[in-house]
Amino acid sequence: AKREVLQANGLKDAYVRPVAWRGAEMMGVSAQDATIHVAIAAWFWGAYFGDGTEMSGIRMKTGRYRRPGPECGPVQAKATGHYLICTLNKHEVEAAGYHDALFLDTNGFVAEGSGANIFLVQDGKLHTPTPDSFLNGITRQAVIGLAEKRQIPVVERSILPEEFAKTTEVFVTGTAAEVTPVAEIDDYRFTPGDITRTLMEDFRAITSTG
Repeated sequence: AKREVLQANGLKDAYVRPVAWRGAEMMGVSAQDATIHVAIAAWFWGAYFGDGTEMSGIRMKTGRYRRPGPECGPVQAKATGHYLICTLNKHEVEAAGYHDALFLDTNGFVAEGSGANIFLVQDGKLHTPTPDSFLNGITRQAVIGLAEKRQIPVVERSILPEEFAKTTEVFVTGTAAEVTPVAEIDDYRFTPGDITRTLMEDFRAITSTG
């Protein structure tokens, strides 16, 4: 079905978004007997954070609201309700001149961006938060696989914000963001380096339509 949508719109390089929702047969919180509908949209997609950010990197600021833990709901679901605090945090940091918000979890550990997973480079190793309070993104999984093929060690663990002080590179991953370098998080500065550039190129290679 997704291929048919791309063909019907004459698109090759595009963002594809399937959406499922409950119908209007019932009004209220319960929707047991409501029909499930599905739609697929596709459109041309440029740089998610704006032109040039794939080279210079984006600026991030820690958001006010934190990512809820697994005891608060199905954190691995790509559900619209989870995007409320994403929108609130992102709007607030955009108003302050940043591209995206950094989320911490309820324990104060680094979680993700408003719609992208995050990776840090420390001493030649790739570190990324354990996906216990956020979606384990498809792009995240693909990048981990690409890093392993390059024999770049990958460590999934809890990461404290102060660890940015000993971090040399940072990038975020997502269906829309793909692999985007990060130049700044709060008072910390980073330079897109060899590992980030290599994984950006490798990811483009596996997603390019040629």
